[in-house]
Amino acid sequence: MTTTEKVDFDSLATADPKKAEAIYKGILQESKPEGEHDNEARLKQQESALVKLAELYRDQKNANGLAEVITMSRAFMSSTAKAKTAKLIRTLLDYFGSIPDSTEPQIKVLKDNIAWAKREKRIFLKHSLETRLIGIQLESSQFKPALSLIDTLLTELRRLDDKMILTEVHLLESRVYRGIGNLAKSKAALTSARTAANSIYCPPQLQASLDLQSGILHAEDKDYKTAYSYFYETFENLSSQDDPGALGALKYMLLCKVMLNLPEDVNALLSIKLALKYAQLREVESMRAVAKAHQNRNLAEFEKALRDYRDELSSDPTIRSHLAALYDTLLEQNLLRIVEPYSVVEVDYVAQQVGQGRQSVEAKLSQMILDKVFHGVLDQGRGCLIVYDDPESDNTYGAAIETLEQIGKVVDSLYAKTVKIA
Repeated sequence: MTTTEKVDFDSLATADPKKAEAIYKGILQESKPEGEHDNEARLKQQESALVKLAELYRDQKNANGLAEVITMSRAFMSSTAKAKTAKLIRTLLDYFGSIPDSTEPQIKVLKDNIAWAKREKRIFLKHSLETRLIGIQLESSQFKPALSLIDTLLTELRRLDDKMILTEVHLLESRVYRGIGNLAKSKAALTSARTAANSIYCPPQLQASLDLQSGILHAEDKDYKTAYSYFYETFENLSSQDDPGALGALKYMLLCKVMLNLPEDVNALLSIKLALKYAQLREVESMRAVAKAHQNRNLAEFEKALRDYRDELSSDPTIRSHLAALYDTLLEQNLLRIVEPYSVVEVDYVAQQVGQGRQSVEAKLSQMILDKVFHGVLDQGRGCLIVYDDPESDNTYGAAIETLEQIGKVVDSLYAKTVKIA
């Protein structure tokens, strides 16, 4: 295939996709030539046709067609070097990323190719495909099959001592355990990932993923200060590579500032050089709106931000869970601000002031009383809240206990002396 023909095929894919598809498939079905030089040229030609056909299906959002191309590529891959095979199949699988609702076809083609790689004894390719499959199962919340595959894969990787893939799999394991809410095992898996990473050269992308997971786990423990430092490392790393993941790390940094009750720092953070190019994006605007509502201690404003930026704030489970906790805190602060001036106040009035239903406000006030946020009692017969002054602490009981402890020491000392005299 000459360079001119390649250019023609490129334009043909746009002008007449069906004809281009037929030409690419024809190249893939060509028989093997006799000469070694001709065979090399044919393999190069077929590799180009494979990629072009996959790009065509990607642009058409045809997930099943792309899966067929990957299956079709096996005949070609049997004639190529194993390292080149792995790179080619990763390229083809990456095209699924721009096709919506392609999870099922992708899982199916991955399982099919894993079985093929196992039969062909292409161990590196098998491990690479299994790692990708775990990632997809994690994204689609298929935690049980993901953990089952992780256990099998880790056993094989430890035997082969492949530290790079071992690091990736332990990181995926940490993310899966975090997904099912087992933070203890998630932290243990992350520690294993870092241990494996310390013994090899860790690529910047993988290092950023480790830092991001560390930040997420520290945030789960409410240690937002440490989490912020990890997110900053991730953001700095990914920004230097122009990686789209940098935006997610920046959102987490802004979240930490809000959760640390430092919403006024959000605008200052967005004025630093690395963050300037993201400052006007809708994802960042959503966090700015949340910070402003928190700074004003305004529950209605906070709810408006959640409605206006629903997709940006609800799509990420980490941001969603922490904002739910923040909403609860903000509701508590608003209720305190309203009831503080009163000794008796109607529950209906409090509900009206915060813009919530009476039942939910009553439940929240009950919880606050039980948690001793303030002292009071709900009179459901009258439909009002009776607020008590904070009781003065009486140290008499503590002083009496301390006196008894000192008397006990004196008695023990006198008993020891009498034993010696005797």
